Amino acid sequence: MNHDNKQNGFTLIELMLAMTFIAVLLVAIAMTTIQISNIYSKGITLREVNQAGRAITDDLQRGIASSTPFDVTPREDTSPATVGSRYIVRPGGGRLCLGNYSYIWNYGKALVGGAGAPAIFNKYTDSSPVRFAKVADARGALCNTATTNIDRSVAIEMLTSGDRDLVMHAFTIAQTSSDPTTGQAIYAISMLVGTNDRDQLTANDASCKPPSEGVGDETYCSVNQFDIIARAGNRSGGE
Repeated sequence: MNHDNKQNGFTLIELMLAMTFIAVLLVAIAMTTIQISNIYSKGITLREVNQAGRAITDDLQRGIASSTPFDVTPREDTSPATVGSRYIVRPGGGRLCLGNYSYIWNYGKALVGGAGAPAIFNKYTDSSPVRFAKVADARGALCNTATTNIDRSVAIEMLTSGDRDLVMHAFTIAQTSSDPTTGQAIYAISMLVGTNDRDQLTANDASCKPPSEGVGDETYCSVNQFDIIARAGNRSGGE
């Protein structure tokens, strides 16, 4: 009786090739998953910055539209005797008083602090810093005495300190024209809104450093400039 002792199976080389293929496939899947996750995180960061910026610009336009024309000559002096401008500027932040509401902010550099950082300008009554707040201020008192701390109960923070740590990096407002006949004035506002990881931002806070500099997770960094035109003195509520 003849017995066939041959057994069918994979050779060692075939097993090694198969394992190599599986390893390469798993690495490719992992890299693709990481890339998709980074793209998703970057998209979330961009969306949050854009949503925050649009919310602030829309609110500013409505606030200015319901106001009478006002002086926005930048001023640093806090003496009531020189009050005239409704726009106070400091290295660490600023204030814009429109009549019914005032907008109060600190810049990202001031919030982080450290060597060379400007001092925090605006604080709540509990000494915590303001980010960018809309404050009920019917008589514009917060621009009459710029050292007054903010009552948190009448303030709405419009930027968050969550995962993306959103802040105001720059803010300017200027009157571009006025019409004495209609009692209206046009204002141009420019601002930089973005994340506040100091390692990832360029020196002027206007953009994020390129990934080639390897300073951190760039998917959590975004800065956007918002430029708007607003009209004050709308007699019929925005005609």
